[in-house]
Amino acid sequence: MPRHDDATPDLFAEPLPDREHFAPGAWLLRGFARDAAPGLLDSLPSILAAAPWRRALTPGGKPFSVEMTNCGTRGWVSDAAGYRYTTHDPLGGTGWATMPADWLKLAGEAAQTAGYERFRPDACLINRYAPGASMGLHQDRDELDFSAPIVSVSLGVPAVFLFGGARRSDHRIRIPLTHGDVVVWGGPSRLFFHGIATIKDGQHPLTAGCRINLTFRKSL
Repeated sequence: MPRHDDATPDLFAEPLPDREHFAPGAWLLRGFARDAAPGLLDSLPSILAAAPWRRALTPGGKPFSVEMTNCGTRGWVSDAAGYRYTTHDPLGGTGWATMPADWLKLAGEAAQTAGYERFRPDACLINRYAPGASMGLHQDRDELDFSAPIVSVSLGVPAVFLFGGARRSDHRIRIPLTHGDVVVWGGPSRLFFHGIATIKDGQHPLTAGCRINLTFRKSL
């Protein structure tokens, strides 16, 4: 089961099960995207050509520590106008890159493995975490329909996923994530608070010193 509180991964521990249920409606799929990872990352240059990495600002004007972009028919953005989905990149004025077919396939298969049938995302938020970057506790609540799950794919250096409850103050668990791990949550936990602890220095042959996170959502 996921480790709690301030525990860190034990590199010599017995292998964890391929599928771990850690909250109502929430599953960790260990290594689910590992084989597909090279192909997923091969699509990044064309996505970035349409909408390069950027450090978005919160509505209050504070920059995120992660760099981000999007693909799909809609993309998630943040600026002085607030958090929202748009059909066009506010910085470039062009539409977001089409979501690659293998990305869609992986997201649907991961959702199905976690018990969510016929998941077809229309948006994928792509975050790049360099050492020192993190993501504070938040809810994914800018979508119009909360019946669809969230599918989050981790690529590159390790991270610690923080997962709490319906209130920001609720107890949260710490789940170590490695390259190829996928987290799926929906149903009772769809609006639970979650985040990423500060990324430590590390190296991965496919992503160098960073972590790439693909978060698939159905925004409409």
